[in-house]
Amino acid sequence: MAPRKIIIDTDPGQDDAVAILLALASPELQVLGITTVAGNVPRPLTSRNARVVCELARRTDVPVFVGCDRPMARALVTAEHVHGKTGLDGADLPDPVMPLQTTHAVDFLIDTLRREPPGSVTVCTLGPLTNLATALARAPDIAPRIAEVVAMGGAYFEVGNITPAAEFNIYVDPEAAAAVLAAGIPLTMIPLDVTHKALTTRARIEGFRALGTPVGHAVAGWTDFFERFDMAKYGSEGAPLHDPLVIAWLLAPGLFTGRHVNVEIETEGRFTLGMTVADWWHVSGRTPNAMFVGGVDAGGFYTLLTERLARL
Repeated sequence: MAPRKIIIDTDPGQDDAVAILLALASPELQVLGITTVAGNVPRPLTSRNARVVCELARRTDVPVFVGCDRPMARALVTAEHVHGKTGLDGADLPDPVMPLQTTHAVDFLIDTLRREPPGSVTVCTLGPLTNLATALARAPDIAPRIAEVVAMGGAYFEVGNITPAAEFNIYVDPEAAAAVLAAGIPLTMIPLDVTHKALTTRARIEGFRALGTPVGHAVAGWTDFFERFDMAKYGSEGAPLHDPLVIAWLLAPGLFTGRHVNVEIETEGRFTLGMTVADWWHVSGRTPNAMFVGGVDAGGFYTLLTERLARL
């Protein structure tokens, strides 16, 4: 079977970096390109970090495209308090030498989705949805050509991680998230409800380190750094490794459970801006528009992740 074609839209971020590595280590997936967006850190750093990860994986053949530097209608909110000043704090890696592509990420999305056969490209969003929403606004004809959008974002039972009501990726650009959800594209959401069930543990982090490779040491360092904030915040024994679950969903959907429900994004609330309103109990009467993932076999996920990272 031919590999599944994907585009990774991302704002690296340690967990984004691990997700990219998982995709690059998986022959079931063909990464057509990586598009960067401002989010966890500003755009210059997300574009740098995506190339750092490609070079770490020895995959300089994967093109990296620079995308939007701010949300569609708001000032940018970043998360250096979680990810450190570089976004990839925790591993000492050299600056990249591979070039950035000259085409803007939004143009790459439009051109690729028009060029590839309809239904053959999956868009994996690991950060704010600004690039994809902008592409859909400029070229609505690409919506029916997308096989699926798999988005790390949102929260329902777990509420928010950047405000009491909102998850970070949705909060940064709620208008973009609302536009993507309204576009009629098959969509799977990987919210905090599932990522908080896939915590790092000391044994899992040491499993990465025990690979004895540059990738293993980098991932161990990133997860060591990343978890310090969430362990203090939540009082948990580890931290949720959010974004790699997007790639794991493509590789092993049997590890997950969820429901096809209606999901809307609050764009006006005084206290609830960016809230993911997931109709888990089907009480609104609104038409379901997303698979909202709620459960995961955490052990199976970490086994898959460690085995794949060992290949790089």
